[in-house]
Amino acid sequence: MKVTKTGGWPGVPVLLLIVLMTCLSKLAVAQTAAADRPAAPAVLPGNGLKQFDFFYAGEAKARNMYIVRDGQIAWSYIDTVGKGEISDAILMQNGNVLFAHQFGVTLIDQDKKVLWKYNTPDGFETHTAQPIGKEHVVFVQNGNPAKVFVVNIKTDQIVKEFVLPFKSGTHGQIRHARLTAEGTLLVAHMDLGKVIEYDINGKQLSSLDVPSVWSAVPLKNGNLLVASNQNIVKEITRTGKVVWDYPLSDVPGYHITSPQIALRLPNGNTLINNWFNQWSTKLDLNNAPVQAIEVTPDKKVVWALRSWTSPNLGPSTTFQLLNDPDNTYEKVYFGNIK
Repeated sequence: MKVTKTGGWPGVPVLLLIVLMTCLSKLAVAQTAAADRPAAPAVLPGNGLKQFDFFYAGEAKARNMYIVRDGQIAWSYIDTVGKGEISDAILMQNGNVLFAHQFGVTLIDQDKKVLWKYNTPDGFETHTAQPIGKEHVVFVQNGNPAKVFVVNIKTDQIVKEFVLPFKSGTHGQIRHARLTAEGTLLVAHMDLGKVIEYDINGKQLSSLDVPSVWSAVPLKNGNLLVASNQNIVKEITRTGKVVWDYPLSDVPGYHITSPQIALRLPNGNTLINNWFNQWSTKLDLNNAPVQAIEVTPDKKVVWALRSWTSPNLGPSTTFQLLNDPDNTYEKVYFGNIK
């Protein structure tokens, strides 16, 4: 078939130009539709900030953390001089807070005094950390190579480390890791699209394919609750069988774009955060997205959080219930380290 050249765009075939213009037109329509689409219902289900007492933090330009009780901010940490983003934070039973903030891991007390701190070397990042008892912390460090470290925070000594598989590109390697009831470590390899379970010596015990996985949380029933950048949350068995999934692009009335963490609540419902990217998107307060939703097993939204003013909690990543009897963040061990 003979294809002629265009006069306006030298060297571009007419057929190719038609396809290109059609794609651009469809993209413009899609962008307009997305902009016009309500991010969430005007009236949200549930009791707003009073639904739960919770600890909250998120990946944002500022490193802020909050404790909300009875619908009010009871404690806050506002860092105006540091750098990086908070990807993981745990409120411990004694009131201390352990948080990973891209360029380090820090432990503070209720008065915000630094009790221990680890700074990443140049070219490396740290996005997830978890306490082990009162004396140890396990964290993952992105970079070349990516590694797991266990540190005795009393002596500031590394007591265990091992290399993880990784792809090039530090920032997108790993965002989340959690210890299991069996004393192993689940690492969500976002770059590899896998959830891999390791023992204390770095031996791979299992590997599950979860494309663009952001987080993997072990459940009491032995399954895993995973959240993916492909805009879906799933409960899967240790063999990878899907027993529950929730495609977030299909949530009626809500525009959910970036799940990072999903938690199973004591009532059997699932709490899912909806992260907002401050670097690439400007917040429209007239059409603001929700920061989290609670859904029933049959996928009904029974609570949604939208708190961008009075108070402004900012983007959400970490969401921890204060009175959760199933909280196992500290009731864990890693191999022989307790």
